[in-house]
Amino acid sequence: MMFNNMYLKSLLVFLLIVGAVGCSNDDDDTEYGNWVESSSFDGNARGNSVSFVIGDKGYLVSGYDGDDYLSDLWEYNSEGDYWVQKANFPGVARSGAVGFAINGIGYFGTGYDGDDKLNDFWSYNPNSDTWTQKSDFLGSERYGAVGFAVSGKGYIGTGYDGSELKDFYQYDPATDQWVQSVGFGGDKRKDAAVFVIGDYAYMGTGSHNGAYENDFYVFNGSTEIWTRLTDLDDDDSDYSVLLSSGVGFTLNGLGYFATGVSSGVTTNLWIYDPSSDTWDQGSYFEGSARQDAVAFSFSDKAFVLMGRSGSYYFDDNWAFKPDEEQSDED
Repeated sequence: MMFNNMYLKSLLVFLLIVGAVGCSNDDDDTEYGNWVESSSFDGNARGNSVSFVIGDKGYLVSGYDGDDYLSDLWEYNSEGDYWVQKANFPGVARSGAVGFAINGIGYFGTGYDGDDKLNDFWSYNPNSDTWTQKSDFLGSERYGAVGFAVSGKGYIGTGYDGSELKDFYQYDPATDQWVQSVGFGGDKRKDAAVFVIGDYAYMGTGSHNGAYENDFYVFNGSTEIWTRLTDLDDDDSDYSVLLSSGVGFTLNGLGYFATGVSSGVTTNLWIYDPSSDTWDQGSYFEGSARQDAVAFSFSDKAFVLMGRSGSYYFDDNWAFKPDEEQSDED
């Protein structure tokens, strides 16, 4: 009888230990980064729009809906999860343009109107809900470029004007003047993606001569120097971040590339850690696979929205919350 009691006690202890280890493993396997479907866009579904963020509001302007080039402007309230239509962009309706925000003002320019490539440039003041035409972009008329703002200056570069490009130009909002920026040593490309962390802009992806570009760079806004980082398909790594027509955004000091085209439209999410110059694959975007989407980035969450898959255009809006446990039921 004593033997049986000792045996039962030992068995119970063993099962408790196994159970504890099993629970620990479950915790280790928990995946964070949750996608939550948010308020769908109130306007027409579209791709190749432009987005910029001012405070807790995201702004979406222009694009192409499969029939028409568009010039409407919409404001998204990230806290209230609703849309408000604002003053239409007064210039030529277009797609494939770029935008960024500096000191509470949105900036928007370049693109394609269905007939011509464009190089006009505009500002939007959300306080007065007004547009103002600024000095034309100094580079050639183009679409599929990238635009970003660091250290109080705006930059536009790369894109397509009949062939792929690699030039960059700096815009100073204080003087409304453009100058050619310091040289970018990377390859020509169109439809690249960019994200900004502090005073540094990180740019990569895109295509040139029908092939995906694998080089990846950081631009220091203080020194205006480009530095090449580890390639997006480095031989010593276990990842391959090769895509075009994706979106970039930033959260909590990390950079993200999402969706795009990579041997077909994707739902991939890639996470970049600048402290180690490495990428990890994140939780897959839970909307339909797409290209030509846009993104808003706020302090605690980002949104990926719009875009297209073939001739189908989307109007859905998905919040990404990096600190929430991944769930398919939101």
